[in-house]
Formats: sequence, structure tokens, C-alpha cells
Amino acid sequence: MDKCKVLVVDDESRMRKLVSDFLTKQGYEVLEAGDGEAALDIFYKDKDIQLIILDVMMPKLDGWGVCREIRKDSKIPIIMLTARGDERDELLGFELGVDEYISKPFSPKILVARVEAILRRTSAIGSDDILSAGGIEINKTSHTASIDGKTMDLSYKEFELLTYFLENQGIALSREKILNSVWNYDYFGDARTIDTHVKKLRSKIGAKGEYIKTIWGMGYKFEVS
Repeated sequence: MDKCKVLVVDDESRMRKLVSDFLTKQGYEVLEAGDGEAALDIFYKDKDIQLIILDVMMPKLDGWGVCREIRKDSKIPIIMLTARGDERDELLGFELGVDEYISKPFSPKILVARVEAILRRTSAIGSDDILSAGGIEINKTSHTASIDGKTMDLSYKEFELLTYFLENQGIALSREKILNSVWNYDYFGDARTIDTHVKKLRSKIGAKGEYIKTIWGMGYKFEVS
């Protein structure tokens, strides 16, 4: 069985080695890049990369620029690393389609756990389940979503969130429950993460965004009127 391939992008060689060593010990094949331009070169040459760990502050092209370029062609899961604790950075990352967000310093074990969680969810989409409600259809096998027959352009995390809503129609879901189920138990996020993704999801499904109802002081409920 081929090893899962991960691209680690960071201008600090010590950080790349730290992350690479932990991932390699877990059986991953790791590719490394020291700046944004090198990262894009590797990404476009190697079609087998399954996940990217991307630092924000880098020479030549920063992490935001790399993310923007990659999102033009791919929905590959991206974990963003940053030395900043700025809320605006985190929200920008999610706006650009980042799947996970980790502030430095962090535990390599936690990073590896998040990598495993994302890839486990990706590979777990192997059933031929098709979910549908109110003109929205989710195909878990092909990892695609459509609305009234028209394909939707969703990020990996937006797809996971919409799937979770359809799987739990009519059920009031707290933000904590959504975080634990969609972002996994090891994600130390908060309500802003959920609210940002729900806002984008509502925007992308247009008039049907009203299906995602806000339960004030608690969370959300997906319900087709």
C-alpha cells in the first residue's frame, strides 16, 4: 500500500524537520518546501499529494498567496500554521478555504492527530450513500454536492459541514457538538470557526440557506420547511 503523501511548507528548516520527523514516524511520506513558490512547484508536479501543512509567513510568496493559488484548482485539505494569534488571520484562513488552523507553538502530536483525522475522514467517504433534502444532494462517494442539479463549489470543510447537517436533519446541534463531529475531538476551536463556515455555506446555497436555522445561544439546526 502506498504511503500517504504530505507536503510541509515552512521557511524554518527546524520546524520542517520537526513536523517531517513526526509524520514520517507515523508512516507518511513527506515532501518539503522552504517558500511559497517552491511549494507551488512541488504541488503542481506531484499529483499524489493528499494534504498540505502550510506556514503563513514565508519569503517570495506567503501562505495566503499559496492557498489562493491552490484553491483555484484543488480542494486538497490544507492545515495552516501561524505564529500569530490574531483572530483576523484565523478568519481570513477560513475564508480562503483552510481546513484547519494551528497557532505556533503547537504540539507535534496534536498536529499529527489532526492530519490523521482529516485523512481518515477523507478515506472514510467510501460508501455510496447519497443524502438529499430540499433540492440539496450530497454524494459521499464522489465527494460532490449539488443544488437543484447544479454542482456546488465547496471546500473540504464546507462539504463536511453540509454533510453533517443533512445527516442530522431536524436535530438541534450545539456549536461544541459540531466542532467535535466535523473538526474532530482534538480541534481546539471556538464558536467563530462554526459561525464563519455556516455564513459561507449559507451564501453558497443561496435561498436555501434558510434551511440552516440559528438556535440563539446554542448552535444550528438544518431543517427543510
